[in-house]
Amino acid sequence: MANVVVVGSQWGDEGKGKIVDWLSERADIVVRFQGGHNAGHTLVIDGVSYKLSLLPSGVVRPGKLAIIGNGVVIDPHALVAEIDKLAVQGVAITPENLRVADNATLILSLHRELDGIREDAASNSGTKIGTTRRGIGPAYEDKVGRRAIRVTDLADPGSLGMKVDRLLTHHNALRRGLGEAEVSHEAIMAELTSVAEKILPFSDTVWALLDRERRRGARILFEGAQGTLLDVDHGTYPFVTSSNTVAGQAAAGSGMGPGSLNYVLGITKAYTTRVGEGPFPTELTDEVGQFLGERGHEFGTVTGRKRRCGWFDAALVRQSVATNGITGIALTKLDVLDGLDELKICTGYTLDGVEIDHLPAGQAAQARIKPVYITLEGWKESTVGARKWADLPAQAIKYVRQVEELIGAPVSLLSTSPERDDTILVTDPFED
Repeated sequence: MANVVVVGSQWGDEGKGKIVDWLSERADIVVRFQGGHNAGHTLVIDGVSYKLSLLPSGVVRPGKLAIIGNGVVIDPHALVAEIDKLAVQGVAITPENLRVADNATLILSLHRELDGIREDAASNSGTKIGTTRRGIGPAYEDKVGRRAIRVTDLADPGSLGMKVDRLLTHHNALRRGLGEAEVSHEAIMAELTSVAEKILPFSDTVWALLDRERRRGARILFEGAQGTLLDVDHGTYPFVTSSNTVAGQAAAGSGMGPGSLNYVLGITKAYTTRVGEGPFPTELTDEVGQFLGERGHEFGTVTGRKRRCGWFDAALVRQSVATNGITGIALTKLDVLDGLDELKICTGYTLDGVEIDHLPAGQAAQARIKPVYITLEGWKESTVGARKWADLPAQAIKYVRQVEELIGAPVSLLSTSPERDDTILVTDPFED
């Protein structure tokens, strides 16, 4: 019996929500281990759509324990709003089915404001990153700067004021330098006091809880947000998120040792998309790119922003397989490719006329690379709803096999529609 880590192998939006929901039926516990409410997962269950940003995907399934780990930065107002929204849809979130790490960092209003101020300034200078303006980056900065307010601090009002003063010493200096008004001690204290009683009932020592459950034999599913190519170390820096999105973060972001992470499942879209700024070697700005965007409904769950679309980039996914230690992939949205006459797969790049097999780390080099493609015949038959290999056209199977060969990892699951049951299971990650 294995514990499973789910990560995105591209720039996010690979379809993790459906796959995590599909896997959560086999899991006892689902853990979010990094990111914040800038992530977006859409689940479709019995025709009902649930849009989640901060809560683990397993929370909509009865009998499952959902955990927000210490690696996540938490906007308490966004968390409460998401809980309330699910309640309207008939999903009750209580301390019985949701636990929040007491050592997780909080996102405050000053973080959201600073995020917007910086992004506006960067837009004017042509250097914007394309953040969601939700305060994720500034909150992580305070975490590593050792001045963050954490969930556990809400339970200690005696020392909270001192910690707020330390935080404001930094932020008000920044705001003065940016020509913005300072934030008052009273305003932040009032903000924290207003959410304390709503958040503290969910607080728990998560690392200890997970250790007990692991020893009991519980199946634990670790859910990442964004994708590997947005990792702050291994992604297309600086056009990345502010956390580590790779599988190794599941250990650090939950308090479980890496020896307890048994199977890494890389969620991989059958083509490539990206939201926001940054390099995208296989991007298509022609009618094929438009076709992929329209057929795939490529709009951000959280922001509503249109996603950039392009051919499958095997070189990038091969890199993700290595940096995550991916055991197998879940290939999603194969059905979006139905009807195309031909399909291209990027196998590597040229940089200043020299062939290379990986994405270089340097921003300038990333901007200069050119994709090297192979071309495959497309298929006219529909793959929508296929649940076994025999339901797939021969050319679709050939495409999947070519992907496996080029990335160096097998397909463990194949998704052929947003519906959770439209999935071909090759290997059950929990039983591998």
